[in-house]
Amino acid sequence: MTIVDGALALLTAHPWQMWAALAIILATVVAFSLDRFSLEMVSLGSLTALLCLFAFAPLTGATTGELLTPEVLLRGFASPALFAIMGLLVIGQAMFQSGAFEYPTKQLLVFQEKRPRLTTAAVFLIVMIVSAFLNNTPVVVMFIPIVAAMAAQAKIAASRVMIPLSFLSIFGGMTTIIGSSTNLLAAQSYRSTVPGGDIGFFELSPMGLFLAAIGVLFLATYGRRVLPQRTTPGGDQAADREGKQFIAQIEIGRGNPLIGVGPVAGLFPDLPDVTVRMVQRREDAILPPFEDFRFKLGDVVIIAATRAALTNLLKTRPEVLEGIIAETSLGDDEASSQRAQLNIVEAIIAPGSRMIGQTIGQIGFHYQTNCVILGVERRSRMLRTQLHRIRLEPGDVLLILGDINDLRALRADRDIVLMERSMEGLPDARNARISALVFVLVVAATATGLLPIAVAATAGAASIVGLGCLNIRQAARTIDRRIYLLIGASLAMGAALQETGGARLIGDLFASIAAPFGPAILISAFFLLCAAITNVLSNNATVVLFTPIAVNAAQRAGIDPHVLVLTVIYAANCSFATPIAYQTNLLVMTPGHYKFSDFVRVGVPLIVLIWIAYSIAAPIFFTAIGRL
Repeated sequence: MTIVDGALALLTAHPWQMWAALAIILATVVAFSLDRFSLEMVSLGSLTALLCLFAFAPLTGATTGELLTPEVLLRGFASPALFAIMGLLVIGQAMFQSGAFEYPTKQLLVFQEKRPRLTTAAVFLIVMIVSAFLNNTPVVVMFIPIVAAMAAQAKIAASRVMIPLSFLSIFGGMTTIIGSSTNLLAAQSYRSTVPGGDIGFFELSPMGLFLAAIGVLFLATYGRRVLPQRTTPGGDQAADREGKQFIAQIEIGRGNPLIGVGPVAGLFPDLPDVTVRMVQRREDAILPPFEDFRFKLGDVVIIAATRAALTNLLKTRPEVLEGIIAETSLGDDEASSQRAQLNIVEAIIAPGSRMIGQTIGQIGFHYQTNCVILGVERRSRMLRTQLHRIRLEPGDVLLILGDINDLRALRADRDIVLMERSMEGLPDARNARISALVFVLVVAATATGLLPIAVAATAGAASIVGLGCLNIRQAARTIDRRIYLLIGASLAMGAALQETGGARLIGDLFASIAAPFGPAILISAFFLLCAAITNVLSNNATVVLFTPIAVNAAQRAGIDPHVLVLTVIYAANCSFATPIAYQTNLLVMTPGHYKFSDFVRVGVPLIVLIWIAYSIAAPIFFTAIGRL
């Protein structure tokens, strides 16, 4: 038989819809890799092409015997795995916004001064542990400022720690079934392909921990040598900005915890990093040094503090500034938790502003804008007067507190220049406790088998909104349309690949090439192929496309499909070689000042090392547990 005859026989042995579906999937992979079109457009284009194909030419599924129609392809958008991912994203956003991890990490920063290496190791260990139970993206978002602060305190370039932060979150994510969306999608695809096929909550842990240990050793040795050493552009200016002192005031009303509090060696421990410049008690102005002094009801305390110190006071001891916070009000359509909505931002008094020459009390800022001026910074001199009596000058910097919508409305105010990049949200400690409790309950319910992950995550997300940790708008914003469309389109491609027989064809071809060399070579080759593709294609798309192929290849080679499915999961998580391979890599690019080549230089050797380690250990491990 000639090559042409063999090709014709291969073409005629399978339905033409299979070849059309393979062409659509190949075109989608190429479009994703080129990165010339948005993720949403490529996903929608691929989905539309598949829907049109099977709307005009329905086909009986090769595995289910069910007619492959557009309705079947669209089932991916109601996938339990998709709902689990979205629920976990909402819970992760609540933990990030409420500052659930802020207190323990601040304590770590204190310990860093005494034992910097041990503290750094502890922070990275926390990142890995949390990433095992929470989506990696919000974990990295939470820890970027913490790791950056630690690097600055230790006088280490941020470029030395940001790539390890991203990679360690990925290592942690490959150790449990809910560690990343990749794992959940693989489990969903496995169940769809093999009836009864399932992956336990901690089933990924043994090999996942082994691969994580290999990765940590790499980053601690060779990785340290190749990580770039780049100083932060404008770092001196940023540090100078952070050191500027604002004049603010605290009005001590009923219930304020400062009542009865006095100084210790001239300082007030209840007001950390804050300098008390004057206390106005009725007509008397009490100046330092404060001897035999205690705060009383009705005192107006004039303080000098950096923005960081004031923000920390608002976050950790909001009851001290309860009077200021109470002046801010939120729209009724927003959620019940007030401080979850509050933001702080800086604004400069513009030249020619109508505020120049007026006192803060005279301009009626709160009544006009529904925001509160928390403090004033003036470069020329340090003020020692009550806040509402300060006459504003051009160039004064106002520290403003308010709802995010009210702060954004200040963009149109010509009297001030809003410094939007300085905007920062203020979490509520009560919401931190609630979101942390919901998170623990979701993990416990899933790990013990009490509830399926989709049910537990959806119930957790509903609790987060119902208890006021996030409002409906905030929760909706966490559900990224790109992720939703990508996952839905990927599941549709996976279904088309499986039901048309395309997965069986690719699996047979792959198995026929690698199987004669034994299961170990098949496992190694599959890992390398998936690890390479996940760095140019989305890891979610990779795992959905290759799970049915892995099942068919395993069946063709006569080994347990479970082995190759787990191989696909581990390999798809090896998204280290490019910044576009995974969202956490993109998140650390800017704070780490990285180039594309930095990820290639660190990530490629890491992938090769993990591939070699997995190729050696996986056959031994799967044989030991009776899977091979």
